[in-house]
Amino acid sequence: MLHQLENIIKEAAQIMVNKTPEGIITKEGHANFVTEADQATQDFLQEKLLALLPGSVLFGEEKENEPLTNAPTWVVDPIDGTLNYIHGLKHSAVSIALVRDKQVQLACIYNPYRDELFTAQLGKGAWLNGQPIRCSDTPFERALVFYGTSPYNASLVDATFRAVASLMKKTADIRRFGSAVLDLAYIACGRADLFFEYSLSPWDYAAGKLVVTEAGGVFKTLNFTGDALDFSAPAAVFVSNPACEEAGFPIVQKEYAAWQAQRR
Repeated sequence: MLHQLENIIKEAAQIMVNKTPEGIITKEGHANFVTEADQATQDFLQEKLLALLPGSVLFGEEKENEPLTNAPTWVVDPIDGTLNYIHGLKHSAVSIALVRDKQVQLACIYNPYRDELFTAQLGKGAWLNGQPIRCSDTPFERALVFYGTSPYNASLVDATFRAVASLMKKTADIRRFGSAVLDLAYIACGRADLFFEYSLSPWDYAAGKLVVTEAGGVFKTLNFTGDALDFSAPAAVFVSNPACEEAGFPIVQKEYAAWQAQRR
């Protein structure tokens, strides 16, 4: 099935590449946009994925979703990095994850602008264009840190940038690229060492979670405990190579806890 998914995701990405970012709609919330290409890509994925696995359902960014059940569920983001796409930055990706019983079984992330396909299968490993990948072993003090700004939730801005400031003083440098799923994929293949964002939707982290963990990385959530993560709600996410977890996680956790305390 993974090979079939690879073909589907590459075909879906061509819809994004071949369309201009027209018909931009502002969705509910700040800085939340969707284009005609987002919708066309998701419509294509829904048709192909439900046919690939009869009895499955699709949980996607550009549709009204029912609560997740035990049915095999495709969690998809037709264009992760929509604002990049609108501005012509060519740093966006299509993301597909197959979730069963609260576990991601298969994942595909495709950036057509670099022709890079990240894939993973539970218990089997992670790959970039068919070659095995592993997280880096870069220590915290030399880490390259990625972060997301959770732009749809203005209340998280101060906490986010307090964490960024703390991390910047203790690591090599900081970057913000605007596609969470590619941030996670880049940690999986060793291009970066730590990532956090305080509010990510399931389609932003589902595929990336499997790619990172199968590549030997750390994936933690700050607002779920144990096995409670069910890919049906936003999550506060921390991701790193194993070498950065001990020093990096408490910094990210501290500012999120302070934000939670203010809201009580």
